[in-house]
Order: sequence, then structure tokens, then C-alpha cells
Amino acid sequence: MKTLRDVKIGDTVTVVKLHGEGAVKRRIMDMGITRGTEIYVRKVAPLGDPIEIRVRAYELSIRKADAEMIEVK
Repeated sequence: MKTLRDVKIGDTVTVVKLHGEGAVKRRIMDMGITRGTEIYVRKVAPLGDPIEIRVRAYELSIRKADAEMIEVK
């Protein structure tokens, strides 16, 4: 299983499934990250956290812990 955390800078991936439960999953979905959405990885902070992505034509920074819950292909 490949997650958003494993994606390299400059790659574009598609969301396959969201893992996690309750409020955390709802928060990720509220940010526009849903099944079938394309995500472009722009930058990763020097210490690896957070990850800056482009999703649905806007910039978003998410924590590595949240990125691990997003399965991509």
C-alpha cells in the first residue's frame, strides 16, 4: 500500500482510499481530499513535516501523520 507520505516531490498521484476514522477522516475530506482526487506534491519541509501539496487548485500543508492515512496510486 502506497500512501501520500511515500510520494516524491514533483509527483502527481490519485487518491484511492482514506483510512482513519471519525473526526480525522472528516477533516481530511473537508480539505477536498476524496477518492479520485489528484494530488501534486510541491514541497516537503526540511525535517519532513509538514508536506505541501496542491489539491483542487489550491495549496495545502498536511502533517505526515495525516498523509499516512491517504492511500494513493
